[in-house]
Amino acid sequence: MNFVQNIQPISYLKTNTSDVVKQVQETRQPVMITVNGKVQAVIQDPLSYQKMQDQLTMFRILAHGQKQIEKGEVTDHDDLFARFDAEDKES
Repeated sequence: MNFVQNIQPISYLKTNTSDVVKQVQETRQPVMITVNGKVQAVIQDPLSYQKMQDQLTMFRILAHGQKQIEKGEVTDHDDLFARFDAEDKES
């Protein structure tokens, strides 16, 4: 990713909004908007945003699972399938 091309001052966004949106849609790369030389906002296309959110959700699930493993909150697969079999017989 070429960050230099993807960093624009807010004044550029104000005068070239449609160009910035088109760039984001075509490249699927975020554009960072600066105010007084500091990045204050990021413009991103919706598909990339959703992909990022999905990835963050997966990381949270993995981290939660890792914590359960570390705490010993796990079930042996043989025990799990035995429990399923017992539930099936009850139904």
